[in-house]
Amino acid sequence: MEFLGTTQTASYCSPRRTCLFPDPPPTSITQDSYQSYFLPGYRYLSSWRPSLFCKGSSVPPGADERLGPARRPPTVLPSLRSALHARYSPHDWHQANVAQLTGSEASRRWAGKLNSDSMRLMQDKDQLTYQMQEGSRRNLGQRLSSLDFWRAELVYELDYLLTESQALETAKKRLECAADEMQGPLKTALECLYNREKRMGIDLVHDDVEKCLIKEVDLLKDWQAKMRKLAERINQQLGINRDVQHALEQDLSDKNSAHFIDEKCFNLRNTSDSINFYHGVEKIDGTVSVPETWAKFSEDNIKSSQRARANSVRLHDETEAALETASEETWSRYTSTNLAFNKRISEVADAKNKLQAQLAKTLQEIFQTENTIMLLERSIMAKESPLKVAQTRLEERTKRPNIELCRDAPQFQLVNEVFTIDDTLQTLKQRLREAHDTLQMLVLNKSKLEHELSVKTNSFIIDKKCMDMRKTFPSSPRLVGYV
Repeated sequence: MEFLGTTQTASYCSPRRTCLFPDPPPTSITQDSYQSYFLPGYRYLSSWRPSLFCKGSSVPPGADERLGPARRPPTVLPSLRSALHARYSPHDWHQANVAQLTGSEASRRWAGKLNSDSMRLMQDKDQLTYQMQEGSRRNLGQRLSSLDFWRAELVYELDYLLTESQALETAKKRLECAADEMQGPLKTALECLYNREKRMGIDLVHDDVEKCLIKEVDLLKDWQAKMRKLAERINQQLGINRDVQHALEQDLSDKNSAHFIDEKCFNLRNTSDSINFYHGVEKIDGTVSVPETWAKFSEDNIKSSQRARANSVRLHDETEAALETASEETWSRYTSTNLAFNKRISEVADAKNKLQAQLAKTLQEIFQTENTIMLLERSIMAKESPLKVAQTRLEERTKRPNIELCRDAPQFQLVNEVFTIDDTLQTLKQRLREAHDTLQMLVLNKSKLEHELSVKTNSFIIDKKCMDMRKTFPSSPRLVGYV
């Protein structure tokens, strides 16, 4: 039978018991669900949490035995013995009130002192925090000033380095242009030497023109080699300048980035939107330099740039001096060679004119000698008939009979006439031979004069051709590299 007002409990709703392990002890939901939260900077302090927890009721150990096999609550009401017997006495009650008031007063005094100390501590910490923040801001401002100073120095040095590198690049181009411009005069001088090798005979002489041409070729080749070597040095210096420029630009870029970051940090306030917690960031030390090494790094970069600029200026000055000297020496050698050419051309022309005059005289002598030979031959032929007459007379007179073969005056005269005519013929024939020899000598001399005249004409034509080739020579601005 069930009492009215009681709740019927189904047997399957009761907790299942096990015979192996006891029931778990009761736990507090409030205590297990609360987790403390640590503020940044105060995570080492104990956080406040309530000390009272709601505890769940537990069932006495023998309650299950009093329940029936159906595990139901008792069917009789609990006894009211607590109403008949009191637990505490009035003395205990007064003592408890006094203790409660005393503890409350002590707690209140301790709370007041704690509040006062907390207000003072908060004011001190606020002041310390403000001072630290202002100190950090002041240090950031000084750092920005240092960054501005080194940025200005780097920009100034970088501008000067770029200007000097540009001037050095221009000097290199001028050297290359000057070396290329000397190639034309060099080819002309070499071609003049090759053409003068076509001279014939005695005109293949190692004269002043050839000496000047050889000196001119050597001078041009020497200056081309010097200019190319100087251009190589400039190219190496430009490589060094580019490395220094890269270091300056990298340093300037890093300082611009650092300036942007520090300026951003300098402008941060407690009310800024971009602030956030970064736990453990103060333990990370990723620095790679100290202020001394930081400043020395930029100072070393600037000193390297200054050394590079000094070397560039020295190379630039050396290039200017080399170009000016090359132009002066080249023009001087060109003028000397032209003067030697003109002198040689005048000498060859004078020799050619003399040879022509001598050839004309020789031709005249040949003509006269040929006439003389012709007259001698006629004279010899003219003497043959008188000789024949005289010899015929003597032959006929040898036929006189006997005593008539008298050595009379006609006989003597005829004999004398034959000897005289014969001697005359021998003399004329000797002179004729001499005339023929002279004619042969004159003809040989004529051929020699003609050959020599052709040689001189050939040399004259070659030198004139060389002078025509040498009319075009680079101007002084081109020889110093200006196009």
